Amino acid sequence: MGVDWGRLLVGQLEFYWEVHLRPRLEGLTDEEYFWEPVEGCWSLRRGADGRWRLDQQVPEPAPPPLTTIAWRLVHLGATCFANRASTFFGDGSVPEDATMFDPRHVPADLPGDATQAVAFLERSYRHWHDGIAGLDDEGLRRPLGPRGGPYAGDPMAELIAHLNREVMHHGGEIGLLRDLYRATGATTRDSRLVPRPTGG
Repeated sequence: MGVDWGRLLVGQLEFYWEVHLRPRLEGLTDEEYFWEPVEGCWSLRRGADGRWRLDQQVPEPAPPPLTTIAWRLVHLGATCFANRASTFFGDGSVPEDATMFDPRHVPADLPGDATQAVAFLERSYRHWHDGIAGLDDEGLRRPLGPRGGPYAGDPMAELIAHLNREVMHHGGEIGLLRDLYRATGATTRDSRLVPRPTGG
């Protein structure tokens, strides 16, 4: 019996999105989105030019800082889904010789609040999903080529499996942060975990 590996890979992503990740984003507030449970978190911050950017450092420090829901959600939308979808299923607005790591594949305007972020992630997911769902067996086996950068020799199926892992990894962390936020009654104040006032 033959195995439809493309269907399995796309189906795995669909199941995780529809059953686990997307439902866990319902009701996300701006306070949760930017919540920093410890000092020194990486997050999404507005620059002097008014645009939102992810905190990052190259090379990444060891151990890396804890990241906020905002960081994780925008990382998934912008530097997992959107840049890969633009690279391999894009509209041609980015030159063909740009690798999937080229910043021109990342949207210039990142979402600065929770509602916009969830909508942005949905659009990025859909663009990537629809692209990979349309691949046949040959498309799954085809090497990424120069646009894959150092992974040029890897097949598209391997990139799909990698992004599936990334989504499940960061999606689980987002869910855990939401659980911690709710369980601790936390709020954002001075980038620290501070209990919400209770009682009358």
